[in-house]
Amino acid sequence: MLSRNLHKLTRPLSTSTRAAHSVGFIGLGNMGAYMASNLLSSGVSVKAFDLNPEAVNDLKQKGATVADSVESMTDCETIITMLPSSPHVQATVTTLLNAGWEGKTWIDSSTIDPIVSKNLGEALAKEGKGKIDAPVSGGVKGAAAGTLTFMVGGESSTLDAVKPYLETMGANIVHCGANGSGQTAKLCNNLAMAIQMVGTAEALNMGDSLGLDPKILAGIMNTSTSRCWSSDSYNPYPGVLEGVPAGNDYEGGFGSSLMLKDLGLATSAAGAVKSATPLGNATKEIYTMMESMDMGKKDFGAVLQFLKGNCGNKKC
Repeated sequence: MLSRNLHKLTRPLSTSTRAAHSVGFIGLGNMGAYMASNLLSSGVSVKAFDLNPEAVNDLKQKGATVADSVESMTDCETIITMLPSSPHVQATVTTLLNAGWEGKTWIDSSTIDPIVSKNLGEALAKEGKGKIDAPVSGGVKGAAAGTLTFMVGGESSTLDAVKPYLETMGANIVHCGANGSGQTAKLCNNLAMAIQMVGTAEALNMGDSLGLDPKILAGIMNTSTSRCWSSDSYNPYPGVLEGVPAGNDYEGGFGSSLMLKDLGLATSAAGAVKSATPLGNATKEIYTMMESMDMGKKDFGAVLQFLKGNCGNKKC
């Protein structure tokens, strides 16, 4: 079990300690790459794998050990996954177990189906291994700054064992309950976030169409009752905020296709318990149309351009 001395690491660990507490990180996308980098900068030994060789090489330059396959990560005491979907996570868990993974704890920071997450926890428990679902909120900026919020589902003892790692990558660690509850919290959060983004984009587009300066309108919204994260921290209108995807042609953020995936998971989970999601369903329809217009790789704030009718070579 990890030492509490790893809490908020301020100096590199010794060689022997690093070897004993190695972390395997699988999935170096826009979020995962920064999360793994923050572990490295705190002195944690990281062994990384991703299908994108450029992402792996970038992390290697920062001191990570590179794995040439998932099977070659069986020596990692802790595994962290940041993968696109439930099937990816299921396949990775199966591969590691079949390869004889010697580690103790699995941290899944992907956003997946809560039922799948719960089932994986039960399967790992039968193998004598701990598992927490720990999806995140805070976006790419939060991942880079190490200020993510982790929504954790799992046993308290398992969380305590790996909490120092989470605290290196995030600022808020919230224990939501049993395995799967972290995923439920994440889907509820993203459902609200997507609805808010569409509403913010709709209002900004309306104001612009009526001749109102978007910066002035955004300033009013951010000091009034419509204030939300999509408006004051991640505004979708180009030029309103610096350092957000809207100022970079909606590149480098949270892809619209990923938001569509999360909306699908959220509305499916809600349907299973007969929880009404009329706004969620309408928002899902919008992102489905964006996907059909080849806008899936653009940040989900590109919904503003969709509402304006700007969909590249296709007519919205």
